[in-house]
Amino acid sequence: MKTNKIIFWIATGLLSAMMLMSAGMYVFNNAEIQPVFVGLGFPTWVMYPLAFLKVSGVLVITISKWKTVKEWAYAGFFFDFLLAIGAHVSIGDGEQFGAIIALTLLIVSYVFRKRLA
Repeated sequence: MKTNKIIFWIATGLLSAMMLMSAGMYVFNNAEIQPVFVGLGFPTWVMYPLAFLKVSGVLVITISKWKTVKEWAYAGFFFDFLLAIGAHVSIGDGEQFGAIIALTLLIVSYVFRKRLA
């Protein structure tokens, strides 16, 4: 039980750090990130709602007691990472590995959260 809890919190902590850094980049280094979004074929205005949703998802996953909302946050992150992988692979820029790491951390966090319940 203790090992499961440690694995859950390490995976969730690393995932949360990645998401908060990503959201921070969208807001505070907007000029550097805009060409990436344009290159991927996304409008640049998407960065602000995406940053808000990433911060919200981290809060829900780490502190929320509502199981249904937590499931939706995990699902939202899952689709975000899956679509990010697909977008980077489709243009061939080789930047999909961050999303692959995030997806792996998300799956580990989800599986070990279920084991703790």
